[in-house]
Amino acid sequence: MLRTTLAGLRLHKARLITTALAIILGVMFVSGTLVFTGTLKEGFSTQVMGSADKFSAIVEPEDTGAAPDSDPKLLPSSTLDDIRDLPEVAKADGIIKADAPLLDKDGRAVGSFPTLGMSVSDATRYSATEGRLPKAADEVALATNTASETGYEVGDKVTVLDPDGKKHTFTVTGLIDFGIDQELAFMGVVAFVPTTAAEMTGVSDFTEIDVVGAEGTADTAVASAVEKVAGSDSEVMTGQKKGEELAESAGAQADVMATALMLFALISVFVAGIVIYNTFAILIAQRQREMALLRCVGAQRGQVFRSVLTEALIVGLVASALGVGAGIGAGYGAYLLGGQALGVEGASASLVVSPTAVIVGMLVGTLMTLFAALVPALRATRVPPLAALRTSAVAHGLDKGVGWKRIAGAAVFFLASAGLVTMALRGAQGQTGLVLTAVAGILAFIGVVIIGPLLVRAIVSVVGIPMRKVGVPSMLAADNARRSPKRASTAMIALTVGATLITGYSVVSASVSKTMTEMMEKQFPVDYQISRQLSMDAEEGKGVPDSVADRLEESSKIESVIAERSTFQENGGESTRVAAYFGGKVGSDVTADVKSGDLADLGPGKAALSADMVSGGLGVGDTYTLETEKGERSFEIVAVTEDSAQMWGVILDGKDFAADFPGITDYRQVSVKGVDGAEADEVRDAVYSVVDDDPTLQVTSLSQMKKQFDDMLDMAFLAIAAMLGLAILIAVFGIANTMALSVLERTRESALLRALGLSRGQLRRMLSLEAVLLCLIGAGVGIGLGVLFGWAAGASAMRGMLFALPAGQIAVFIAVAVVAGLLASVLPGRKAAQTSITGALASE
Repeated sequence: MLRTTLAGLRLHKARLITTALAIILGVMFVSGTLVFTGTLKEGFSTQVMGSADKFSAIVEPEDTGAAPDSDPKLLPSSTLDDIRDLPEVAKADGIIKADAPLLDKDGRAVGSFPTLGMSVSDATRYSATEGRLPKAADEVALATNTASETGYEVGDKVTVLDPDGKKHTFTVTGLIDFGIDQELAFMGVVAFVPTTAAEMTGVSDFTEIDVVGAEGTADTAVASAVEKVAGSDSEVMTGQKKGEELAESAGAQADVMATALMLFALISVFVAGIVIYNTFAILIAQRQREMALLRCVGAQRGQVFRSVLTEALIVGLVASALGVGAGIGAGYGAYLLGGQALGVEGASASLVVSPTAVIVGMLVGTLMTLFAALVPALRATRVPPLAALRTSAVAHGLDKGVGWKRIAGAAVFFLASAGLVTMALRGAQGQTGLVLTAVAGILAFIGVVIIGPLLVRAIVSVVGIPMRKVGVPSMLAADNARRSPKRASTAMIALTVGATLITGYSVVSASVSKTMTEMMEKQFPVDYQISRQLSMDAEEGKGVPDSVADRLEESSKIESVIAERSTFQENGGESTRVAAYFGGKVGSDVTADVKSGDLADLGPGKAALSADMVSGGLGVGDTYTLETEKGERSFEIVAVTEDSAQMWGVILDGKDFAADFPGITDYRQVSVKGVDGAEADEVRDAVYSVVDDDPTLQVTSLSQMKKQFDDMLDMAFLAIAAMLGLAILIAVFGIANTMALSVLERTRESALLRALGLSRGQLRRMLSLEAVLLCLIGAGVGIGLGVLFGWAAGASAMRGMLFALPAGQIAVFIAVAVVAGLLASVLPGRKAAQTSITGALASE
């Protein structure tokens, strides 16, 4: 039987090429992900170890677990002096980190947060990746991401604000890649020499002190000596240990990325499994006479079963080995292309191929192939020996069992899915709702798999009506798709997976975008919003001066100015947000969705609360007690609002806020609406003319906010589409494989059609239409599921979400399905058209 199996593989190897490709691609994604993240970890480790372990000791303030928004602990400058006096120390320097706003080329402060001013020197663990570190008081180095965002290069002049807002000009001497440091990568950095850093930030104490030991002194001895003078409120470690901590942190970040990538890899593997199952199912059906003949000459059922699994094992092992090899190349290629963007300086780490990457790839590919071939192998054991005596043993047994049992089975899963969706929408919001919706989607997909043959037959029957009127090729294409609905269903299901996930995200993305847009337009129907850069170093309450709002109101191009003051106040042991609006009427000019009461009733002595603030039976008409700067005050609740990103916490009347919080005089933000009929440029100029003298005031238009939000969603969509692209490619291979095997099965039939007058072009057209029909059915079912569960996921995660159908993207999906069908039919169509009529009509 082994010799027979190997001989069969050699004879029919061409029929398994597409199956092998599906395995190779799935395994490549899995192994490639492990190689990519392993090499990325090594790159991070090499980089951070190289920057830290050249120091004997590193001193940091002790981590006390304080709240993130509390003032950071710092090391006093006296500690640095004491460390420098130690005989075990050759040199030491401290690192200052505090706000130092960098201005862009238009003279506005860069980013929503001020750039960090930082001290660097040859005695600190940072080095320039381009140019050199600053050495003079009028020189700076920029973080690479800061330079990329602003367009500044080495040699350019830049302007930085000191704590008093005074402008200072510096020359850029170099760029520093801070890699995996989340804070520095997000906020950006302007690096000065130590004395200038203290002047530009107003801070003289340090977040870190880096120490180089005297020659011949062990790092542990240096660290021990430093620890004695550093004080109990600091933490001292060797440079090597610090590097290991940084490497571990970087590895954790890489692991998060690996988890996300592996999720998409498993989707590709699942799709590949469907393709493998369909291939073996078709091959077993086509080889019934062969299986029956083996039974006639004495082969037992178990031997036939093992023969099919051996065939699958060999295919799985060979294809998995090729997939692992391809994954190693793809993983390292992805690292070389994207490593630097992820923070690895130069992306120069050596290739890391862990045993896990090889073993997991081989196991996934081999076990997936064996599991997918299990049912076809069992089916092969049921072929009766007498089937060898039939003139044509290519049975259509794949279609048996299509009937009421399938409808009943699918109905159970559909009802369970509907129940979970109902629970998600009515009760379980947030993360629980998302989980329920995901499980509901899986159950619905299982239902589609069960009812798939009936679904294909019904769709083809309907679509076939107009196709029959177009011409003979289209009529034959519809008939071919309809006569083996189980085979067609399995082929199209693979494409359905990718189409469902991509469409689902598209619906969520479009719906969230529409909801956020309408929310912004409804709650703040304005043209511009003005706010100050968000700074942890700024004193509480510092924001937009009231003089800005006054000057805006004087402009003839401005119709309305609505300003918001807010603060956080300890109330009942919890931090409570308290806000008020000036210049507009709450309930009309400033609105929110209301659960009960009326925002228009807000006035002196009254308050509106967001839903998360209402507890203990509080409601409209009750009294709410609030701690203020002037003491405890009581307010009548006149409205309870839905939770909102714009209006939340406790909302007071402007007069009450001014009286109870006299220390808050600046506005958190000022919203501006231009007069009707004014040109957009005129309104913009009027706004900027008021804020030009304060570069740290941020001006954002409503259209900018929408665009930034949409760009973020679009980037996520492109990333998801790219990750699912491989699964879709595997599905297309599966349809091509189904078509190719069907062409082999229908060789005599195709020859007979040719003999009856069907041209080569018509035969190719028939196969193209059949493949396109399968792709459209798969994509159509996927789009339907994606729209349904995309809406359910969005509605369960985001209360009050507005449904939006991304018609443009769906049209693109349909076009891609058509192109995929045409591509899948190219080789099978060419083979069928080139087959000799007389040779094909000859007896088998």
